[in-house]
Amino acid sequence: MIDPRFYEIGSPLKASEIATISGASLVKGHPDSTVRSVSAAADAGKDDLSFLEDEGAPPPGGGIVIATPAASKALGGALVVLESKHARSAFARVAARLVRIRELEPGQAMIHPSARIATSAVMEPGCVIGPGAALGPDVRIGANAVIGPGVQIGAGTRIGARASVRCALLGDGVVILPGAVIGETGFGLAAGPGGASLSPHFGRVIIQNGVSVGANSCIDRGLFNDTVIGEGSQIDNLCHIGHNCRIGSHVVVAAFGGVSGSSTVGDGVQFGGRVGLKDHVTVGPGARLAAGSAVLGDVPAGETWAGYPAKPVRTWMRELAWLARAAQKRPGKSE
Repeated sequence: MIDPRFYEIGSPLKASEIATISGASLVKGHPDSTVRSVSAAADAGKDDLSFLEDEGAPPPGGGIVIATPAASKALGGALVVLESKHARSAFARVAARLVRIRELEPGQAMIHPSARIATSAVMEPGCVIGPGAALGPDVRIGANAVIGPGVQIGAGTRIGARASVRCALLGDGVVILPGAVIGETGFGLAAGPGGASLSPHFGRVIIQNGVSVGANSCIDRGLFNDTVIGEGSQIDNLCHIGHNCRIGSHVVVAAFGGVSGSSTVGDGVQFGGRVGLKDHVTVGPGARLAAGSAVLGDVPAGETWAGYPAKPVRTWMRELAWLARAAQKRPGKSE
């Protein structure tokens, strides 16, 4: 569901108008059928526009769907269906007309009069607080930091200098160090006739109590759903959490860690430095990932993995030992 604190809903669009904007072809349903919002296909209602690329995915519950020709063949029920070879790109063009992110108002005061700010909050020189933002007791906003429209910040949270926070809900006692960027668009690319372009994102970032986010780290908001950082998790400097990720509680991510979109990291997982996760990967609770690991598949709970690609640490060490012995052999010498 679109959060009105962060997004504005525009005028409804008819199926015929959607076809004109997107270049898709109406293949099922009435051209006067309308939608007024957007949603992931699995969660779509009668007033939502969604898209479908995978013919094996569950069909939308209602509304209007832009689907690839292969995916549209499996759609039934009362759906209104438009076909496009580039369904995601077509959806992105229409979605930008239906839902718009709230921006800072041109010429607004640096502290917007509609912002709700506790009397004990401290705002350093040059910071910007957008309309509808809320700052709890003992919050401190660093110099030249930007707090976007509608952002909610819990008690005792500290935002570092030149940090940027938008489309986000922050709990109590959160620490965002200087230069961090929270809630910008994720790297969701839509391939179209003119090449790839970024898809608009309509989700949020939720950072629970006691989380710390290091300097110059980035946490992307979700495409439709939320990116969530669990309570007490500690993220080092220069890390990146992609859109739609779910990070559990008390997770530790060392410097240069990267989690690709739609991945899930369980409670208590530990990342060494420069660990990278592929998209749609699940790391079970209590797992440990050695420094430099490239995780391309799911990691079971409690295991320690290492290597490139990552695998159970004992397997990786045996392979290293075998390679070391093989490298020391002279040509022609028997083992």
